Amino acid sequence: MLESPLDMIVREAAPDDAEGVAAVLNAIVAAGEPVAYDAPLTAEAERRYIAAFPERGVFHVAARRDDGVIIGFQSMEPFATYTHAFDHVGVIGTYVARDCRRRGVASRLFAATFEAARRQGFEKIFTYIRADNPAALATYAAQEFQVVGTARRHAKADGRYVDEVIVERFLSP
Repeated sequence: MLESPLDMIVREAAPDDAEGVAAVLNAIVAAGEPVAYDAPLTAEAERRYIAAFPERGVFHVAARRDDGVIIGFQSMEPFATYTHAFDHVGVIGTYVARDCRRRGVASRLFAATFEAARRQGFEKIFTYIRADNPAALATYAAQEFQVVGTARRHAKADGRYVDEVIVERFLSP
């Protein structure tokens, strides 16, 4: 159990983090939490994903300081690569281990990502959050993301449609 935000480090993800990243995500999926993923990831698939991560992207892990176990991760990729019109926009995803929530993990990940994103030339970050995930909506709102719309019946989970809330945050004033 994480005692305080000082008990962790946030750093860039590396391919060797694949098993820990997959473990965090797979526990969330197995618990049936309302996220976009509906099947577990293999460590090998995650390793390939991290190894091929876009150069302009930002991918951080939060790890316990004492034993290095990954307790959360956040990735942000360029919105589109087929045009330069969206070079300033990134798409973000955030996942925190179930037993480490409400202990500052997400806040530390967001701070690191915002700083790195600015250095990479990003001005705006957005994402889709399932409307039936109030915890995620609250987490993003606490980081000053604003709701800009709803994609109706955007996801289909367990045979039912789910709306997704679109949120964005500008990195400059």
